Amino acid sequence: MASVSNPGRGGADERILLSAAALFANFGYNGVSTRDIASGAGVNEVTIYRHYPRKRDLYLAVLDAELQQVKLRGDLLSRIAEATDARTALERAFELIAATLTHKPELLRLMQYSSLELGEDIDPMVRKHLGQLVEVVAHYLEPWAGGEELRNGNAKAAVLALVAMVVNYRSLHRLFSIGGAGHKAMFQAYADFCSNSSDPVGPIRTSGSEAAAAGAG
Repeated sequence: MASVSNPGRGGADERILLSAAALFANFGYNGVSTRDIASGAGVNEVTIYRHYPRKRDLYLAVLDAELQQVKLRGDLLSRIAEATDARTALERAFELIAATLTHKPELLRLMQYSSLELGEDIDPMVRKHLGQLVEVVAHYLEPWAGGEELRNGNAKAAVLALVAMVVNYRSLHRLFSIGGAGHKAMFQAYADFCSNSSDPVGPIRTSGSEAAAAGAG
């Protein structure tokens, strides 16, 4: 099992969260014990239970802390607003969503493990933190929804599809690996399906964090 760097630094709670985040993101909820987390944090298990009565409480604290770091970039929102056609707006919406959710690859893995291992009771937490992302981007796409250039008349549904594409990319690529089927190719296929325009989508830039997320795990 991996451990956090410099376990002697920071308060006990901070070290516990750091250790738990790294381990849960790599091995999931069921693949990690409180003993593993304690070892990585440089504390004993009693200290963990003093802060978090159940391992589940610790996992939820980790997920909440990671979700709190999801921030919308104003410059990318402005690019959506400045789009002069629906395909460009959709492309820039995808860029914003990918940049936001792949800023910390650990978050994507935690969300995937959460949906598989913890059930629907975590949904309110995820909805609370990601709801703004969905609603704001949908608002910027609304002028194009259902128009002549974009078949999809539901801007929120379009945004949720883009979120699902980013969140599930690694799993889909592992199962159905095809040459060139990266983030960009998947988005372009989606844009072709949604758009009434015959003009191809231009090159989509991939940030360093996106590339790291795609190659992680």
